[in-house]
Amino acid sequence: MLRKTDFFIDGKWVAPAVANELEVINPADEQPFAVISMGSGADVDKAVAAARRAFESWSVTSREERLAALERLLKVYKTRMGDMAKAISDEMGAPIKLAFESQAASGAGHIEAFIRTLRDYTFEAPLSDDNRGERIVHEPIGVCGLITPWNWPMNQVTLKVVPALAAGCTVVLKPSEVAPISSVVFAEIMEEANFPAGVFNMVNGDGPQVGEAMSRHPGIDMMSFTGSTRAGIAVAKAASETIKRVALELGGKSPNIVFADSDLEAAIKRGVRHCFNNTGQSCNAPTRMLVERPVYDRAVGIAADVAATVKVGSPADDGNHIGPLSSEVQFTKVQSLIEKGIKEGARVVAGGLGRPEGFNRGYYVRPTIFADVNNDMTIAREEIFGPVLAMIPFDTEDDAVAIANDTPYGLAAYVQSGDKVRAQRVARKLRAGMVQINGASRPYGSPFGGYKQSGLGREGGKWGLEDFLEVKAVSGWDEAVG
Repeated sequence: MLRKTDFFIDGKWVAPAVANELEVINPADEQPFAVISMGSGADVDKAVAAARRAFESWSVTSREERLAALERLLKVYKTRMGDMAKAISDEMGAPIKLAFESQAASGAGHIEAFIRTLRDYTFEAPLSDDNRGERIVHEPIGVCGLITPWNWPMNQVTLKVVPALAAGCTVVLKPSEVAPISSVVFAEIMEEANFPAGVFNMVNGDGPQVGEAMSRHPGIDMMSFTGSTRAGIAVAKAASETIKRVALELGGKSPNIVFADSDLEAAIKRGVRHCFNNTGQSCNAPTRMLVERPVYDRAVGIAADVAATVKVGSPADDGNHIGPLSSEVQFTKVQSLIEKGIKEGARVVAGGLGRPEGFNRGYYVRPTIFADVNNDMTIAREEIFGPVLAMIPFDTEDDAVAIANDTPYGLAAYVQSGDKVRAQRVARKLRAGMVQINGASRPYGSPFGGYKQSGLGREGGKWGLEDFLEVKAVSGWDEAVG
């Protein structure tokens, strides 16, 4: 069994202050495959002290020095892609092809995008051409506490660690205890990339112990958290005691509006597969499919046919299948919400309760589609975080927009229409941080984040960098001095 019981603090692998081991479970067979340590407030204190010492020098490094460090990081990361994909597949159940081509690859993509952002970013400039004596300066905020989730481990680690370091901040990372091994690999990559001691620190642990200690710590200047809205609220409350800046990337219940004039078969197929990708464990998954009534019955039939082609298989097997859910907790939650959908009167047209045929162990679930859902049902309100799609009919454009916006979340939204004018008009009306039209993909460097209870701030590109910067206005600046 893999043993990774040390934390990475001040450039070294160190034992926890108090021994407290946790087995990491492979969700495909429900068996432990690794052991980590669960940290405490004492470990957080040590990591924060190291980060504060390192901030004094790292914060005043040149852009060129930070670019060189990130380029070393990218080079080493690419050599460890296979190790990273294996860790992600083992810890959270992503099929190995997805783990390599999407999960691990997203880390490299974000590092490359932040290198471009850092190279082009203007850290100092006059307020305006006619106010050149007023200098606007962007400076690193300080020591940043970063808490990342289990569903897209490297996507989120690199969206936080890399811009923080690019800005001149130092960090303490707490990855999810459900999927910690990929972050251990990332810490090894940081070590090999030869960042100065204390710039990057990692402490494993859970939210109530390590996450709470970080959020309340007076030596941490900012908290960046990705996870559930419930946990995000807890981070924000704890951080408020020391008036920290807080960035939150939380849940979603994203609508996918399908108009009758769209390429219906392509739109439905794309929507179902996107919903089921990563076994439905993506905060921006299009989990509510709103279909214009004249084509609704046809759309339900297409969706059921697509679901029947979705294969469930072992994460270790190559191919384009979906794997298990990440944990027993997640499995139980998804099963209970499928059961609630049935009890509240939604019609199951694919999947349903229980494991797929041929599976008697592992946290596998049946790809499930509900038809005849209304927006008041639990499965239309709550984030399920599994391969479960709710299909809702609508009558008019205004009706579609009203249903789409009738949610406490506002992370992502999707529009399918053959009328580009209407598609863009609807996109403007949707209360969501990201809208994708007719299957358009999102490039690295585009801002990721949402409205309402989907969070605060944006990750990616210049917006992600600016989350880690303070703004200083200096009056009486003489450009002739320099």
